[in-house]
Amino acid sequence: MMKRSYLIAVFLIASLIGGPTLSFAKARGGGGFSSGARGGNSSMGMGSRGSRTYQDNGAKPIEQSTTAKPSTAPPPTNAGNSPMAQPTPATSPSWWQRNPLLAGIAGGLAGSWIGHMLFGASESSAKTTDAEPGATSNSAGSSFGLVLLLMLVGAGAFYYFKKVRQNPAPVFTGLSRSTAASGSLLDISSNSTDRPATDTAYTVTAEDKTAFQQLLTDIQSAWTAQDVAALRPFLTPEMLSYFSTALAEDGSRGVQNHVEGVELLKGDVREAWSEDDQDYATVDLRWNARDYTVSTTIPRGEPGYLIEGSEETPTESYEVWTFMRVRDGRWLLSAIQQ
Repeated sequence: MMKRSYLIAVFLIASLIGGPTLSFAKARGGGGFSSGARGGNSSMGMGSRGSRTYQDNGAKPIEQSTTAKPSTAPPPTNAGNSPMAQPTPATSPSWWQRNPLLAGIAGGLAGSWIGHMLFGASESSAKTTDAEPGATSNSAGSSFGLVLLLMLVGAGAFYYFKKVRQNPAPVFTGLSRSTAASGSLLDISSNSTDRPATDTAYTVTAEDKTAFQQLLTDIQSAWTAQDVAALRPFLTPEMLSYFSTALAEDGSRGVQNHVEGVELLKGDVREAWSEDDQDYATVDLRWNARDYTVSTTIPRGEPGYLIEGSEETPTESYEVWTFMRVRDGRWLLSAIQQ
C-alpha cells in the first residue's frame, strides 16, 4: 500500500513539473517560435507592449510578460486617509447648541414663570383670608409685571443673537477635484505620482514597414539555425529569454523546427504609439513558409525523422507582432500575439 501511494505521489509531481513544458511545446506548434498554423494550435501572448501590454487590442491577450499587471482590486474606501474622499456635508447646529448660556437663561425664566403660575396662585389664595383684598391684588399685579418684563428681555436677547450675531456655517457639498483650484491640496492632478501612463499616436513610415518585414525574415532564419547570438540583435531582452528557453527545450527533446523560404503576404499596422522616449507598433503579419520539425537523433530519410509539417509544401501563418525602439534607434521584436 505504501509503495502504491509513493508511485501516485511521484506521478503527480511529474505531471506538475512536465505539464507546463509540454503545453508550451504544443502551443508553439509551427510558424517558428509561436505560430499555430499546423494543427490549429495557438500559443499564449507573450512579451511587453509598454503601457498597453494588458490592453485589449483584438488579438490574444498577453499572458506572459515581465510588465507588472495592473491591480484589479477596488480602491480603498477609508475616507479618513484618502485625499480623494468626498467631504461629508456639514450639518448646521441648532441655536440651542450654539448658545448654551442663553438657552439656560431662557429655560430658567420659563421655569420661574411656570413655578410662579403654579405656586404663586396658591400662596395668593391662601393669604386672601388674612390680607385685605386691595393688597392681594397689588402683590399679584406686581409679580406678573416682573415676569412679563423678564420675558420681554429674554425675547429681545433671543432675537438679537438669532438674527444679528449668527454666522452661517460653511457648506462643502459639491467640492471635488473638478471644482478645486489649480495647485490646491484637492488638485490631485498637480501632485499625484500615480497618474496613468500617457502616449501619443505614432505614424509608421515606409522605412518602418521595410524594417518589420526584414525582422520577420531575420528572426525566422536565426530561429531555424538555433542561433541565440544571431537572435540577440532583433529581440528585446525579454523576448530573447523566451526564444532561448524554447530552443533549449527543443534541444532537450531532440527536435529542431525549420522555417524556410519566408514570404510576407500581408502586413497591416494595427496600432502605433509613442510613450516617453520609445516608439511602439503592433502589426498583423501573414506569411508563407516551409514550416516543419525534424528529429536531431534520427538520420534523414529514416522513419520518424520528419515529426511535423512538410519540407516541400509551404504553409500560411498569421501572428500579431509588436515592435519597439528607443527614439531614433533600431526596431526590436517586443511581443507576439495570435
